[in-house]
Amino acid sequence: MSFQIIPIVTEKANAISEKTNRFSFKVSPDATKPVIKHAVEELYDVKVVEVKTMNYEGKHKQRYTRRGLQRGKVAAFKKAIVTLAEGQTIDFYSNL
Repeated sequence: MSFQIIPIVTEKANAISEKTNRFSFKVSPDATKPVIKHAVEELYDVKVVEVKTMNYEGKHKQRYTRRGLQRGKVAAFKKAIVTLAEGQTIDFYSNL
């Protein structure tokens, strides 16, 4: 099964990963915890201890423009927080 896994690199996510050794990923909504664990271990060559997931619903947004009120929706997504084994880390900036 192939699915999308994208690291979340924000100030808040970086602060959490530095303090608690937890890393955030945006994953496909149909991905399960064992699949996420296996994918992270395979991609980054680390030992995953725990995986927590959260489903985010899409938000309805609107803005006022010259052409009138524009309405739309932001897509729903699933977020995974992965805890690594003691002493291991992931460097997202090594490929830059």
